[in-house]
Amino acid sequence: MLNNLDISGKVIAVRVDFNVPLNAQFEVTDNTRIVKALPTIQNLLERGGKVVLMSHLGRPLRKLKEDGTIDREKFTLNHVVPELSKLLNQQVLFADDCIGDSVKEKINSLNNGDVLILENTRFYEEETNGNADFAAALAKNADLYINDAFGTAHRAHASTAVMADHFDCDEKDFGLLMASEIKNATKVLDNPKSPYVAVLGGAKVSDKILLIEQLLEKADELIIGGGMAYTFVKAQGGQIGNSLLEEDKLDLALDILEKVKQRGKKIHLPIDSVIASDFNNDAERKTVRSDEIPDGWMGLDIGPEAIQTFDEVIARAHTILWNGPMGVFEFSNFAKGTMAVAASIAKSSTSEETFSMVGGGDSVAAVNLSGLADKISFISTGGGAMLEFLEGKTLPGIAAIKG
Repeated sequence: MLNNLDISGKVIAVRVDFNVPLNAQFEVTDNTRIVKALPTIQNLLERGGKVVLMSHLGRPLRKLKEDGTIDREKFTLNHVVPELSKLLNQQVLFADDCIGDSVKEKINSLNNGDVLILENTRFYEEETNGNADFAAALAKNADLYINDAFGTAHRAHASTAVMADHFDCDEKDFGLLMASEIKNATKVLDNPKSPYVAVLGGAKVSDKILLIEQLLEKADELIIGGGMAYTFVKAQGGQIGNSLLEEDKLDLALDILEKVKQRGKKIHLPIDSVIASDFNNDAERKTVRSDEIPDGWMGLDIGPEAIQTFDEVIARAHTILWNGPMGVFEFSNFAKGTMAVAASIAKSSTSEETFSMVGGGDSVAAVNLSGLADKISFISTGGGAMLEFLEGKTLPGIAAIKG
């Protein structure tokens, strides 16, 4: 455990997830991921450590400037320094690279209790390639390695997995956030209290196939909303107009519905939908049955009957998992269903008998926007990582520490 490591005077390389949204002035607009990392950082500082933070920010090598070079102004982690300095109430230092002699000099000059952020690890293609030499270069200046970036634990990158190979078992561990993520996700994966209700949304069935397969074994009831619901509606002969459809997944949808029936489980699709004449917030809209959407119209949110039904299902749950919005959440006129589900889960979570976990960008954003985040049992910082964990996969970032 983190608290068992000898910290005082040591240089601790901490992989955090500071991949945060920025505005046009490169100011942090949502500091959730930074705040979540604070307990680990403060723990190490209070124990006299020298903290060296590593992270990525965006995908700089996929979004090069017109001249083919990295847009360092846009993707530098220096943008995070003011926010972290404010949250820690101390000046955070910055290195304009993540490997090399200049970084070594910066680290060697650190005092106990100092915090240094290294430049974006994804400025190097070796990071995402999991290059062993790059991982060694990241590790060479540190005495200890802590992985506190659950959001990237499903990536076998140099800083998230391969780097751990350069530290003995008593020189590496999970951060407090990572340990909490694993503990709570394991509770849902291995020991869910029945009734277990899984609420799935988002655009595509194909993104959630493996999770649905896992949930067919674990969950008692599945709620499916968002764009992915219309593939299920269409598969049963419904009329969905211009709603989102994965034509090649119709047979899969029928297969899932049959498996649900065979296992004695329940699946809930939206009875009604708020539909629009065009894909924009101000389009003409009306409410119809989800299987009676006319041509030229598209379902962009769940309707009032679906909201009521989903609320009743969630109310009887003792374990709740939520991943994915119920509609086009970024459009305010089509966010009602997603916000209603957030409220239903928060209301159900007030019972000591109920454990709820929410993960995925839009789901977490909805909970935060609703002001109900403190009512949810656990909010995961990992979207893809949480899904893969709950699918039963071994995550490289976790395996690298556990050995």
